[in-house]
This record gives sequence, structure tokens and C-alpha cells, in this order.
Amino acid sequence: MRLLFPAFTLLLLNFTSFSQTVNVKKLDSLFDALENHGLANGSIAISVNGKIAYQRAIGFAMMDGDKTIKPDINTKYRIGSITKEFTAVMIFQLIEEGKLSLDKTLATWFPQLPNANKITIREMLYHRSGLHDYTHDTNYPEWIDKPKTHDEMLAIIASKGSDFEPGSKADYCNTNYLLLSYIIEKIDAMPFAQAVEKRITSKLGLKNTYYAMPISIERNEATSYKYADSSWKKEKQTDPTIHCGAGSLVSMPTDLTIFIQNLFNGKLISRASLDSMKTMIDGYGMGMFPYDFNNVKGYGHGGRVEEFYSWVWYYPEKKLAISYITNGILFPRTDIMNGIRKICFNDDYTIPFSKPVVLTSKDLDKFSGTYSSNDLPFKVVCKKDNNKLIFEAAGRSMEAEPVSTYYFMNLKTGSFFEFVPAKEELQIKETDNVYYLQREK
Repeated sequence: MRLLFPAFTLLLLNFTSFSQTVNVKKLDSLFDALENHGLANGSIAISVNGKIAYQRAIGFAMMDGDKTIKPDINTKYRIGSITKEFTAVMIFQLIEEGKLSLDKTLATWFPQLPNANKITIREMLYHRSGLHDYTHDTNYPEWIDKPKTHDEMLAIIASKGSDFEPGSKADYCNTNYLLLSYIIEKIDAMPFAQAVEKRITSKLGLKNTYYAMPISIERNEATSYKYADSSWKKEKQTDPTIHCGAGSLVSMPTDLTIFIQNLFNGKLISRASLDSMKTMIDGYGMGMFPYDFNNVKGYGHGGRVEEFYSWVWYYPEKKLAISYITNGILFPRTDIMNGIRKICFNDDYTIPFSKPVVLTSKDLDKFSGTYSSNDLPFKVVCKKDNNKLIFEAAGRSMEAEPVSTYYFMNLKTGSFFEFVPAKEELQIKETDNVYYLQREK
């Protein structure tokens, strides 16, 4: 008994710490609210100490007329730019093997590209190459679903020149990681899909993470949808040859938590290489970004391709990994992700729609006024009409219903409005954007 008691006590303490970290009931309440109001689809996984603490799938994976296929925790999604984190890890593996260096220039492989003799592997990892992003100013939406050879992509990149001198600043650019994946292919003498399997997924047993193919419900893969004109509309599929190591992987939240946990545990690269990835310059790491919360250091990456939005974050101090992927989202993504983090960190958080909101005419008066921002070409007028809050902007008028005391929405347009009275501020939120406006005096 003397031997068993300390072990039992330790187990109890670990369980107590675990239960304090993840409030399953409150997470369920958040995702119930999102699903019941038709505001989001997708899947979430949260792990602590490498063990899954929470999993949930909501909404639909695919819609075909009246037929709706629901997701489960094994449904797979395109993860967009989270692919870049995998690409960065493989670059550091090659560096550790002595096959590459951070100071090697792009001219070694692609001398035809602008400033190729100046641009280094380090600058591409940090988004400091100055190369033009092939998704901008290239009629990208017209050929998004068409296969492209490497030579065709290189020609597009070369034709756009350089946006700034290499190393002079950071600017997020898909071109950097596309080229890094081409370099991996050349050094490893295999397609990027095989390199990912050899270097990462087979090592970690990630059977549900792989290079994208045409979406198939038989493989339990989700299709993406955009909410417009009061309904969900299927998005065009991106051909994976376009993005390669910049955004062509498919995965699921559980696999992503395993990936990032093992990355920080030293199973993929050395501690020195991880420290290099984590070193931030102008807010950019090499294949990762800072996601601090309440002074707790966090790291990870987000992604978007079509209407798939994805995130994977890791908080080393808490051994906490969070991943959420959606194939159709209406509620502002920043609010969903902040809600998840607040629940995980036991911060104050009220579940949307959890309490009846009754606002009097006097309550609405404090929101009335004209709001403007240098980032918007129009002003927003907020007023009340028969105890309803009305927003007028750019010749349009819409009524907003309250989600909470200071938060309102118009579902038809997918618009969300949050007031911050202490700052005289109005935040207009869309799926992926937040605009900050000040009340005019």
C-alpha cells in the first residue's frame, strides 16, 4: 500500500490537471451553438501531453441537393497553408543531413527566376524573398482547377518579377514554399507526395495525411462550401499541382495535433532546428507563426484553400495542441478560435446564444452613430428602428439581431458586428476579415 499510494496520488494529480485544462462540457456547448445555428462545419481535436482530450465533428461534409453527408472525427479536409509547416520541417531535415544549407541561393536550382542569385533558403522560409505571389495578379481564379507543370508555374513566377529587394522585409508569399517543395523534390529525387510520406507521415503513423487528389466521399473527404445569398454553395476544387508544398496536403485535426506535438518533442528535427523555426523576425518564423495567449507562448500555422480554413497550434508550456478545420464557415473564424482557446485556458468566455438577449430602446441608443475607417471607402451608420438595430453602408441597409449585449449579426449577408464601447469602436467581422471603425465625434 505504501508503494501504491504515491503512484495513485500522482495519477490523481495528473487527472486533475488534465480536467482543468480542457472543459469538455463547455467545448460541446460552443460547438452545439455553432451547429444548431448553422454557423460552421468541420472538425476539432485537442490533445494534452500527446493524448486526445477532445474531438468533435459538426455540420456537413458534403451536400448534394437534398442529400447531406455529415462528417465524423475521421473526415479529412484540405489543409491549405499548414502544408508549409510540413515543407519547412523537411527543409530542416535536409539541412541536418548536410544536403542543404540556409544560405544556399535559389540560383542553384532555378537561375531563371528574379534575384535568384540573392535569394537564400532562409529568406524563402521567412517570406523575405521579394518574389511575387503566383496567386495574385495572374488570373489565378481562372486556372485554379487546372493542372500545372513545374515549368508552367516557374514561367508564371518569372513573368511577375520581384516585389522588393530580398531580405528587406517580410511579405507572406505562396511562391516561397512552392519553390522550397520543388527543391525538396530535386534533392530527394522523388515527388513531394512521396517525400512527405517518407520523411513525416510514415514516421508518425499519420495514415490520414497525404497529397490531395480529386475530393472523394468514399475516402471520407469533405468538400468546401461558401455561404452566399442565404445558402451554401459548393466551391471549385483547386488542382493540387498548383500549390504542391505551399498548400496541397489533406489531413484531419487528430493527425495535425500528433504532427505538431512530435515536432516539438524532437521526433522530426533537432532542438536546434526547431529553435530556428521558432525564431521570429517581423512576426514571421520559418514555417510557423506566433500564437501566444495570455502570455503563454504558442506556435503554429493556419491555412486556407477554397473555403477550407485550418489551424494547428501548440503551447509547449501546457503541452497543449489544438487543431480545427472547417469546410464551410459563417461565424467569424477569429471568434471561433478565440473561444476555443479561452475555454482551453479556463478564461472567461460566454457561449454565443447561451443567454436570451433583451435590449431596450435605451440600450440601443448607445450604439447609434456614424463609424468610419481609413481601410474602408464608405462610412457605416448605425441607428435604431422600432427597437431594432439597423446598419446602413454603401447604399445598403440591414437589420441585425443580437447574439449578446454588444454582438450582432445578419445571417442573410453573413455579417457580424461587435461594439467595444470603451474604445468607441465598431468591429465588422466576416468569415476571414475584421474591420475596425471608430465612432465619429
